[in-house]
Amino acid sequence: MVLVFILMAFVIGLVIPLQSAINSSLRDTLHSGSVLAALVSFAVGTLALLVASVLTGQPFAALGGLPRVAWWEWLGGALGAFFVFGSTLLAPRIGVAAMIALIVAGQVISSLVFDRYGLLGLPVRGISGIRLAGAVLILAGAVLVNFGDRWLGSQPS
Repeated sequence: MVLVFILMAFVIGLVIPLQSAINSSLRDTLHSGSVLAALVSFAVGTLALLVASVLTGQPFAALGGLPRVAWWEWLGGALGAFFVFGSTLLAPRIGVAAMIALIVAGQVISSLVFDRYGLLGLPVRGISGIRLAGAVLILAGAVLVNFGDRWLGSQPS
């Protein structure tokens, strides 16, 4: 089962650039800004999640617990909107590869902090030298994807 989760995470990584490109194209098609394109994207996503909830038998009565949700638990949706808006804005400006490299580098750094301290109730996981080396390599990759051509004086083809 762990292999299925690993593959799922990899596939999610594969489609994030696709989502950014689609939302950028949507923005252009609508002749709008990134915020409106992100809103349309979220509306479609909301409908898709509604259908998935019905198909998987999610207990809608659980929504009665919404008044007990902590203030910070509401931030997940806002952060998701920020991601969709930001990727729609950035993809055509800095390129999908540069944007994703920076996103992944930021995710790895913050994830190590969340793992190390078990933030927001997540299980505590140590930061070994190997994990730290992996994070450094990802950071180096993000720097090279964003600035390597300039440093080496070459132009991308």
